[in-house]
Amino acid sequence: MGKLYIVPTPIGNLDDMTLRAIKVLKEVDLILAEDTRTSSKLLHHFEIQKKLFSHHKFNEHKTVENIAQRIAAGETIALISDAGTPAISDPGYLLVRACLDHDVEVECLPGATALIPALVNSGLPNDRFCFEGFLPPKKGRQKKLTQLAEEERTMVFYESPYRLVKSLEQFAEFFGAERRASVSRELSKLHEENQQGTLTELAEHFKAKKVKGEIVIVVEGKQQQKQKTDGSPKEQKS
Repeated sequence: MGKLYIVPTPIGNLDDMTLRAIKVLKEVDLILAEDTRTSSKLLHHFEIQKKLFSHHKFNEHKTVENIAQRIAAGETIALISDAGTPAISDPGYLLVRACLDHDVEVECLPGATALIPALVNSGLPNDRFCFEGFLPPKKGRQKKLTQLAEEERTMVFYESPYRLVKSLEQFAEFFGAERRASVSRELSKLHEENQQGTLTELAEHFKAKKVKGEIVIVVEGKQQQKQKTDGSPKEQKS
């Protein structure tokens, strides 16, 4: 019986690659990669000479069963994504599920992911939070935002630079213009930026500049209504 390793890769700074991740990738029989061209550069940098097989969102439904069977037959295979931890807004979930259905052992190594540094950098409460990943770009987006308007936990979103300002404006519309938030981009890279403020302030800030790179938006949850000392809700002043 083989084994599936889920191996995180750096989100920008190659120094974030762990020694254990390098060791595993050098020892497995095969490496599954989201984009073989991107991953080839990473493997070359760490002198890892292994065969790469393409595994991405467009083919994973067709390939997971065969891969799971190969591991069950004795192969050890590692799954990597272009950046970060596989299966977090990247391919991986279907393969893990297929392997578990075949009683194949799965081990996920700890490593880089964008959401945790962005959450900690935000200065917003992080004892309880929810990760929403990428919101639907069109269909179902407004319904989802309406639901999240009542969310009391800190919310974490992934977004592209092309939709950043639009998303911040929509968040202000659905969550409230004064809701606190933080935008992180280019995490771990030379031009890393962590900008905090209200949703309106952040929308104005990023309107005035050209934005590149992967983006994480962290938004404060809805505040519970403050209570009087006798336990009844405070009266609202007109």
